Amino acid sequence: MINLTINGLPVSVEEKTTLLEAAKFLGFPIPTLCHMEGLTPYGACRLCVVEIGEGSKAKLVTSCTYPVEEGLKVRTASSRVIKSRKMILELYLASCPQSKVIQDLASAHEVRQQRFRQEHEDCILCGLCVRMCNEQMMAGAIGFRGRGENRTLGTPFDVKSEVCRQCGGCIYVCPACQLRCTYSEPNKAICGGCANLAPPCVEKEPFDDMMCYMSPCVACEIKKE
Repeated sequence: MINLTINGLPVSVEEKTTLLEAAKFLGFPIPTLCHMEGLTPYGACRLCVVEIGEGSKAKLVTSCTYPVEEGLKVRTASSRVIKSRKMILELYLASCPQSKVIQDLASAHEVRQQRFRQEHEDCILCGLCVRMCNEQMMAGAIGFRGRGENRTLGTPFDVKSEVCRQCGGCIYVCPACQLRCTYSEPNKAICGGCANLAPPCVEKEPFDDMMCYMSPCVACEIKKE
């Protein structure tokens, strides 16, 4: 067993467990876009970042690909983590603002603005469809092509695949395919139709090392009553 600390709580987990698996097992919520049980961890979306270490040596890592280590200190909701997730969500809103999955994540994480140039892309390169096709459907009909800003997804040489069974697995897992709405004001990238109320505990008493990670927030539930 590996002993580590997550959000100040000493825990013991099996070797080779990822930080994401350990945190979720203990009930600490971590958002993800590219992770799905049954598929190989990919670490593309960067939403699952957590902070490890202390002081000047502290750093952000993707929890879905980072294995637990003896004596490791992990924070899943530090101010640095929260800021990083919000920035990433803004970038996804700039790329694919009509995605229901992304809009819901933005609302849940209190993202109220999008400061980047709107792209309206139809793919966020999360790799879910590629892994689904390769690992679950055993077809390998699609894959990534190119690198950097030229990276795209599709069949080899854009030729119709002979091994594709049109099972729809790629569409089922794709966040960009799950569209919500076009919103009434095109200049606004954030729908906000189901935006959550701002947690009063975070607003009044912010903590740099650990912010509110409870879902639902106890203080918010009390406020409703």
